[in-house]
Amino acid sequence: MEQKLTSKQKTLSSLQVASVYVGTVVGAGFASGQEVLQFFGFHGRGGVLGIIVSTALFVVFGAAAMILGHRLGATSHLEVVRDSAGPLVGSIVDAIITFFLLGAFSAMAAGAGAVLQEQFGVPQFWGSLAMVTITVVTVLFGIQGVLSAIGLVAPILVASVLALSLVTVMRNPVNWNWAQPQEAAVGSWSLSAIAYTSYNMVLAMAVLAPLGPLADERALRKGALLGGIGLGFGALAIQLAILTQVPRIANHEVPMLILASQVLGRLIPVYSAVLLAEVYTTAAGSLYGFV
Repeated sequence: MEQKLTSKQKTLSSLQVASVYVGTVVGAGFASGQEVLQFFGFHGRGGVLGIIVSTALFVVFGAAAMILGHRLGATSHLEVVRDSAGPLVGSIVDAIITFFLLGAFSAMAAGAGAVLQEQFGVPQFWGSLAMVTITVVTVLFGIQGVLSAIGLVAPILVASVLALSLVTVMRNPVNWNWAQPQEAAVGSWSLSAIAYTSYNMVLAMAVLAPLGPLADERALRKGALLGGIGLGFGALAIQLAILTQVPRIANHEVPMLILASQVLGRLIPVYSAVLLAEVYTTAAGSLYGFV
């Protein structure tokens, strides 16, 4: 009976795994363009090399996290962390991950309130409360509810970011000679690639580990490959779009909103809705992992 149930649960295809993987990693920081700017944009053409390295790391470590979760029958990131690092170190790492998950959820709630107030005139408290309520309801449906929400929203969000970036690149030349590595979050593009992947995997682990038992290993490997490539392609598109507008865009908190205002004009609230959806996917994954 237990074997039949386990077999029945393995229903996710490689495309679904990839969609959830991408949706888990891309959050408000990705859609705003600030993550790509801090880790790759300031490195100029070197940032492109960093994105290539980061893409490879996303494929390898994404596959490792999901496959280990599959073999352990993990229901949370805790089993994967303890199996990898041992009971003592694993518990310490789990505490760190849990702390960051709570911080990410809190930041997403605050960010949602700020966006709704600025773009739609909704009081910040009510905007944050609405995001918290929607996220809690999603998490109450368990891992299947979180995966369904992320998998459904992610393709639309990524397509929106890619479309905006590609239109910008088609309209403007890329400035390959600009770079300000001293302003970057990490001083070299190679370390930026490692840091960017690492901190994203900390939050993604909360979803990737329990995702593992819901697909077979072949689907997980292929999903990690497709998801990693998708993440790399999305980051590259944003990187090139940012390099068409430097140095002016480098001083803005939300670089992609500047690009959206040029492409969409008065329809810029549409991209604000994309940002809110990205906030939601990050909040859902973070709250589930924390709980």
